[in-house]
Amino acid sequence: MGFTDDHLIPLVDKGLGNSAYLVDLGDGRALAVDPTRDLRGLRREAARRRLAVAYVADTHLHADFLTGALQLAADEGAVLLASAAGRRVYPHTPLGDGDEVDLGGLTLRTLATPGHTDEHVAFLLLDGTCELGLFTGGSLIVGSVARTDLLGAERAEELARAQYRSLRRLAEFPEETAVWPTHGAGSFCAAPPGAERTSTIGAQKETNTLLTAPDEDTFVRKLLGGLGSYPAYFARLAERNRRGPAVLDSDPVLAPLTTAAVHTLLGRGAEVVDVRPRDEFAAGHIPGAVFIPLGSRFATWLGWLLPDDTPIVFVTGAGQDLAEIVWQALKIGYERLAGHLDGGMDAWTADGGQRRTLELISADRIADRPVVDVRQRDEYTAGHIPGAAHIELGALPLRTCEVPAHAVVHCARGERATIGASILQRAGHRGLAVLDGGPDDWARVTGRRLEQGA
Repeated sequence: MGFTDDHLIPLVDKGLGNSAYLVDLGDGRALAVDPTRDLRGLRREAARRRLAVAYVADTHLHADFLTGALQLAADEGAVLLASAAGRRVYPHTPLGDGDEVDLGGLTLRTLATPGHTDEHVAFLLLDGTCELGLFTGGSLIVGSVARTDLLGAERAEELARAQYRSLRRLAEFPEETAVWPTHGAGSFCAAPPGAERTSTIGAQKETNTLLTAPDEDTFVRKLLGGLGSYPAYFARLAERNRRGPAVLDSDPVLAPLTTAAVHTLLGRGAEVVDVRPRDEFAAGHIPGAVFIPLGSRFATWLGWLLPDDTPIVFVTGAGQDLAEIVWQALKIGYERLAGHLDGGMDAWTADGGQRRTLELISADRIADRPVVDVRQRDEYTAGHIPGAAHIELGALPLRTCEVPAHAVVHCARGERATIGASILQRAGHRGLAVLDGGPDDWARVTGRRLEQGA
């Protein structure tokens, strides 16, 4: 069909650090690969190019988002392609190693590539006998491979060894073969930082240090030694994807709630999530509210810090996109969205609701106060304020008792620290402050050097 780069449309979710793909099959039909439940971007691109999604393929049972494959199958009649080893319980075309699907001019060949997950497959896209590229999911990503500990630490090494064999299999393709991974920079599935999200086999042979590991044992040590923490919700979504998320009949909306309704919900155990900008939250918020700003990382911190089986009330600011809240929550399996406080904090205070504030301080005002660093482990070891205690934000809800009174919480810029401080306030801490900035600001203001290492 004369496949060109223009026929492949990457759809990047910068918040989760992932890419889905839309492939123009050249006849008004398209193939979608690894789409999330939030299909807004995919549908906009398909409409712009006047494409109907005829096929949708998942490389694995995703842990970081709910698949959009079932929605595309229901809405557009797309043929759903997935690994037979995944034991999915909904209608799909089960594929094994070497199975091919005729897309009408192009062919999709299945390659078993276990490691990131047990049932993981890669898909080779062919135009006749020409090998165009590999949809590698998490079996080969730019500069690395995806983590192998999602099924438990006890299986991490076993799956790392499977990942090594899968990686060597992919490395046998011609150097010019394109590599189209799902996981990329920003993903907690262990992608390294960097701007590139696609590559080639040849480029990865030159630059990917895991691909150039001299033997399997070295590969396993390097892979497992570099794994950091990952969001709590990852433990739930693979099984949700095996069973299949519910198909939506229409676009969901976030209902307006009166202050009385919010009080009732709070009395019944609902959570409050405040999505306003940091400074607005600090100036006044509902006691017990968890701050998670509506930005690219909203879904990650929602899924890491809050349960998915409790109703959630959202506090929003002027002009914030309610649909964005809904879709970010739905794509990671949060469906008990009670609504948003109608009128925001102005309505809350007008009706006599209590408010709590949070102090933001500059680096020159820390003095001798205890400091808690909530960044990730690699950030902390790269350089931290001397004497700062380290508790990753994701672990903070279970370690609030370790934080001393009148602590200053910090991260790199202040948003994660404010999330952490909101969790500490909810646990009963008072006299907290958030550093307005990060350790580099502290070093610049004080003229002192940061400490390195753990």
